[in-house]
Amino acid sequence: MISFKDFFSFKKNRFFWLNIAGLIIATVAVSWGTLLWLDHYTHHGESHVVPDVKDKTVTEARITLQRQKMEAVVIDSSYVKGSPAGIVLDQKPQGGSRVKEGRTVYLTVTTTHVPQVSLPDLIDNSSLRQAEAKLRAMGFKLTEPEYVSGEQDWVYGIKYRGRSLSTGDKVPNEALLTLCVGNRNIQNMLPGDSTQVSSVTGSTDEGEAQIDSSWF
Repeated sequence: MISFKDFFSFKKNRFFWLNIAGLIIATVAVSWGTLLWLDHYTHHGESHVVPDVKDKTVTEARITLQRQKMEAVVIDSSYVKGSPAGIVLDQKPQGGSRVKEGRTVYLTVTTTHVPQVSLPDLIDNSSLRQAEAKLRAMGFKLTEPEYVSGEQDWVYGIKYRGRSLSTGDKVPNEALLTLCVGNRNIQNMLPGDSTQVSSVTGSTDEGEAQIDSSWF
């Protein structure tokens, strides 16, 4: 039977303690080596300044970033009137930032494709003033209204290049639109009635005759 004293006799065994010391040294060495490898792999402590590539072409931006060992990736585009396609509008990270080697820089560039905008719910649902204000706020341009029979200044339709539009139709941003607006003076107009037609435009044949006779 092993006595309590024999159980702790390893304390006097120098080979046991040498093995323990060797194990500790090996553990420290492995940990230190792992940290050195990670620092080298992740380029710890190394950084590069991101060049400012705004207003450059995509090709120029890629070359500039490659010189700094960075990669350029286009992630978005935006339409800018009068600007050619492929000009850098924005970048992330921003120019002047410090990043690690091999970092990807994300670019937003210009495009010549005019964005399409959905036509809002204005047809038979808005007055002339409301429709004009909303459409102009969205960037559309407007011609002189086209008057049709109906309630005064009520929007009955919208046209683009002569084509009648419906709510939700997509048209180019800054498109030139024509509002079809009601005019009570047209409601009771009879075909071929020149007096009624003239009254819509602000004059009558009869009135013109009266004006002409006044000169005599």
